[in-house]
Amino acid sequence: MKINSLQKEIEQLKKEKNAIILAHNYQPKEIQEIADFLGDSLELCIKASEVKDKDLVVFCGVDFMAETAYILNPNKKIVIPDLKADCKMANMLHEKELLEAIDENPDAAVVLYVNSIAEAKQHADTLCTSANAVEIVASLNQDKILFGPDSNLANHVAEKLDKEIIAVPSYGHCYVHDKITVEDVELKRKEFPNAEIICHPECRMEVQDACDEVLSTGGMLKHIAKSDNDEFVLGTEVDMITRLNKEVPEKKIYPLLEDAVCETMKFHTLEKVKKALIEEQPQIVLPKDVSEKSLKAVEHMLNASK
Repeated sequence: MKINSLQKEIEQLKKEKNAIILAHNYQPKEIQEIADFLGDSLELCIKASEVKDKDLVVFCGVDFMAETAYILNPNKKIVIPDLKADCKMANMLHEKELLEAIDENPDAAVVLYVNSIAEAKQHADTLCTSANAVEIVASLNQDKILFGPDSNLANHVAEKLDKEIIAVPSYGHCYVHDKITVEDVELKRKEFPNAEIICHPECRMEVQDACDEVLSTGGMLKHIAKSDNDEFVLGTEVDMITRLNKEVPEKKIYPLLEDAVCETMKFHTLEKVKKALIEEQPQIVLPKDVSEKSLKAVEHMLNASK
């Protein structure tokens, strides 16, 4: 009853504040239910670029996502319910390390995963998401690419393209996806022999090779919705299944790893969303020069994805 009551209060506050709530697929069920838009990183970037008619954007995701919304809308108020909701992988690549790699490879293009901090984004030629990484890198003229901060996604791109991909840093990873193993895949094949096994490109290469498909969360939704298969095992954050159970309820979907949980994605609660709407805080603000430099890379990605 408390959940329903809070959700109703949030819906009323959204109207009063002319606000929109953007939420990532990894948010828990009660947050997904009050979101105006739910999506993966690319879908959220696109939506963030379209919120011209809203006065307030509440971003239920990790901090780099809210920063990207600010980069696209520097004149709007962007708030995140819990500032501690950061991305450990994004924090693995710092500006100093990236600049050193650029100095060592002056002939390389710089492609950063949108899962990166703004100080690094400002030095990128373009950004990418897991949904469009291969497409973005393929569109560039350079044959040498500095790619960060996810080394697993870098390896995924390298396997698909005839280009030299240098992962910066070499150890960058998402701790949620990186803990999934080939043994997990083998166990699920025995448990669900008729299921198609799909993993995220943030998984290790040996896991990707062991699965039937490698897709972003948005790609998973599209693939499962149109597939003739009835059963699927997903190698990604478990709350992606929460969304799928609602949108494709006729399909049976199981987690590849039951404890594949992004802890910081769960920092947002209905109480914190309500407070953020009332107080319009914590607000995301970036230095003007960082935001303006980063905007070029964000826009390049969005234009290349059309």
